[in-house]
Amino acid sequence: MSADEQPDSLAEQAAAWVPPWARAPVPAERASAPEPELPPAPEPELVPAAELAPEPEPVSAPEPEPVLAPEPEPVLAPEPEPVSVAEPAPATEPTPVVEPSPGRPEALALLDDGELRAALEAIMLVIDEPVAEVVLAQVLEQPTDRIAAVLADLSAGYTAAGHGFDLRRVAGGWRLYTRPEYAPYVERFVLDGQSARLTQAALETLAVVAYKQPVTRGRVSAIRGVNCDGVIRTLLSRGLIEECGSEPESGAYLYRTSTLFLEKLGLDSVEELPSLAPFLPDDVEEIADAQR
Repeated sequence: MSADEQPDSLAEQAAAWVPPWARAPVPAERASAPEPELPPAPEPELVPAAELAPEPEPVSAPEPEPVLAPEPEPVLAPEPEPVSVAEPAPATEPTPVVEPSPGRPEALALLDDGELRAALEAIMLVIDEPVAEVVLAQVLEQPTDRIAAVLADLSAGYTAAGHGFDLRRVAGGWRLYTRPEYAPYVERFVLDGQSARLTQAALETLAVVAYKQPVTRGRVSAIRGVNCDGVIRTLLSRGLIEECGSEPESGAYLYRTSTLFLEKLGLDSVEELPSLAPFLPDDVEEIADAQR
């Protein structure tokens, strides 16, 4: 290859380069001749930095967003309720203190059996009519059952001791009575020769009312066979009988025995009256047919 045919680029030069041991021998003429100067290699063109492709920026993985815990809701303290100022109460007059009467306690304490027996005996000495257990329980502030038990025990004790008086339950209540065996002495002291007995007519009328009650005045007169208006008025005035309404058919007044009647006879109720059967005659049916 001649000097005129040398390649222009370095690549071509490198490709056309032959190592010395592979080269053909150079004639002497050419060996002595100076080697032709090679043209300077063209300098590589510099490309402006603006035209160079930008290097790719490193792709960074997105940082995970921090998970924020929910903020606790603020706890609001309850608002204090408005305090209302109480209005001052109107001035009132002081309540007068009632002092208990001397010898009388304001509230009775629970009495023992001895005190209760003595209290009941004191009350029985001042009453003038039978008193029920309920009334005594209210006065002494004790249970009714206890009052009834103590009264029954007192009555049994008087009988066992042979006292001249007795505690009986009559007309729904309790009262002291003299014993029947001492009645002659009591009558002699009380009556002193005076007689306050009922007449035979009054006794018969009272018996009819007691066994037929409630009964009208006309019915009593029909049973006795005589007019009983005067006797009825006498029994009413003495408190042995009382009115108790009227008959629906005729409007006539009805009569019944009173509490005083039970008290005088020493009975608790009219159911304790003796039966009339033993006192009736044997021919009562014949007498009744004859009256018809």
